Amino acid sequence: MSLSQYGSTSVGKDRKVADPNKGHHTFDSKQRIESFYKTLSEEWEDDYKDYRKQWHENPEFKIIPDYPLCIDLELSSACNLACPMCYTTTDHFKENVKRTNMSFPLIKKIIDEVAGKTKSLRLSWRGEPFLNPHFVETVKYAKEKGIKEVSSLTNGTYLNIEMFSKLAEAGMDWITISIDGMLDEYDKIRAPLKFQDTYRKILEIAYFKKKNNLKKPLIKVQGVWNAISPNPQLFYDIFKPITDMIAFNPLIDYLGKDEIEKIVYEENFVCPKQYQRLFIGSDGRASICNADEFGSVDIGNAIFDSISSIWHGEKMNNFRKDQLEKDGFKKHEVCKRCFYPRKVSMEVVGQVDGRPIKLENYIGRKQEIGL
Repeated sequence: MSLSQYGSTSVGKDRKVADPNKGHHTFDSKQRIESFYKTLSEEWEDDYKDYRKQWHENPEFKIIPDYPLCIDLELSSACNLACPMCYTTTDHFKENVKRTNMSFPLIKKIIDEVAGKTKSLRLSWRGEPFLNPHFVETVKYAKEKGIKEVSSLTNGTYLNIEMFSKLAEAGMDWITISIDGMLDEYDKIRAPLKFQDTYRKILEIAYFKKKNNLKKPLIKVQGVWNAISPNPQLFYDIFKPITDMIAFNPLIDYLGKDEIEKIVYEENFVCPKQYQRLFIGSDGRASICNADEFGSVDIGNAIFDSISSIWHGEKMNNFRKDQLEKDGFKKHEVCKRCFYPRKVSMEVVGQVDGRPIKLENYIGRKQEIGL
């Protein structure tokens, strides 16, 4: 590992490093959470502990690893849905982001370089990754090259038993399926998908795993809180028997409607992502983080540049330098709109199985679809 050239090796006492898992919540018990991560880390337990230790310590002590701990590889920037809270539906996204699939030669180029150095590949970002015809091939190639953790987020359209079987054989570690609400609420948000069809797919996957004594891929479902809030206990009861983890998120300002002048920020904010992960779009363009959905900050292109040269490049290091200044994140429009520096209020909004549900909501942000 190499230490940052900017300042000391720890953030000052007046600086606040954002929680690396900010905005991510689970309904699950401690036992189910521990079981999920125990299964995930099987056969690389020590490496996994070190990986997660670095995930938390790198931002705290401003440590820049030789390679990103995780690379988010966008297999497709296209999507087959048009969910009302998603930035892919905006004119700005349509005008600035080319809808394309990442080529397999580029996928292989990236994996070949980071294999044995980067622990985790997340095969998704803005679009629906299963639209890439090389999805299964990518998983197989990454696992053969020694990538420890391969995961993805999907809307579930193309995740049938045949696809799941191929992913299990390829070595996929876990899959997150977006489930925003139940029945009519889901049907409205995720049109033209139907809740009953998606539920049936997950049920069939659960039976398939049990029949074939499979632990992986682990299945996680998650949704935005306001779509689940009418009956979180029912949501949990429906999915607990057929999944490995159930999560929810507060609704983020993906549509860019919040007035920046009214946003309340954390004091002395320091972003953790610049020490953890790198995002590569389907066209090869590298981004500072997943909040830069439109690629407004240019730090390189994986088609022409190595991952190492991007990660340790002048543009990325200048961005890190800005972040270390007091309120330095405000130099970048994308950071001012990001949910990470926003101040939150923790509210108990219900309970599941007697456990309180705590919602980390952004101050001044309405939890309403389309806002």
